[in-house]
Amino acid sequence: MNTLTWIVIATLAGGILSAVVASLFAIQAKASQVPMLVSYAVGALLGAAFIEVLPHAFEKSENIQATAATVLFGILGFFILEKLVLWRHCHVEACEAHDPHTPPQPNHGHNDHGRSGLMILVGDTFHNFVDGVLIAAAFMADIQLGIVTAIAIIAHEVPQEVGDFLILLHSGYSKGKAMLLNIIASAAMVIGGVLAYFMLQIAQSLVTPLLALAAASMLYVAVADLIPGLHRRPELAATAQQVLLIGLGIATIWLVGAWAHGSH
Repeated sequence: MNTLTWIVIATLAGGILSAVVASLFAIQAKASQVPMLVSYAVGALLGAAFIEVLPHAFEKSENIQATAATVLFGILGFFILEKLVLWRHCHVEACEAHDPHTPPQPNHGHNDHGRSGLMILVGDTFHNFVDGVLIAAAFMADIQLGIVTAIAIIAHEVPQEVGDFLILLHSGYSKGKAMLLNIIASAAMVIGGVLAYFMLQIAQSLVTPLLALAAASMLYVAVADLIPGLHRRPELAATAQQVLLIGLGIATIWLVGAWAHGSH
């Protein structure tokens, strides 16, 4: 397959397929199962950042210090975007709905909850578009790196989309409409990937800084967004389960990377 085909398949799986799977999971899942997905996603994100994306970014970099600085400023940039409720989507009135241990409450017509659902859709569309660009940059650097990056993003997308779906229900949307809106927002990943493919061919110099930003986004989402939620369960059994699932996420990335390396 050529690079563009890989990008389209990966962004379809990372965006639309993840939204469908997450919505179906959220309809039937118990609240206690969501943190298990989150733990696995943490491992996949950290594994992809440290085992695959950063080594490739540094390998292709003409200035390692500048690439490291890009990662640093990328983390700061994502922090600012999160504060503006664009990158992730914890609206003040809906933050409790991000807690996997807090089941969605019925909406009684409060406008604030309706706005929180709208902000989720805006933030998720932007987030998916950027993920599509990052997946495209990874595939254009190396097919194997693209596969690993896509898997890490998919692992993160599923628990994220579960949270999105629950909050949309909390905001008063029907199950059917919430799933449809989630799928539409996820389609932005495909658009971002295809646009980036044609733009990055013109500006190959952007591949390395975009890989650095991909690593920054993975690190920020894992460390600042997902891990704090795991600390809500400090008991020993829960901690052991979290460590095991994080390790499983890391192992998945390592095994996929080893397989991809061996297949080239």
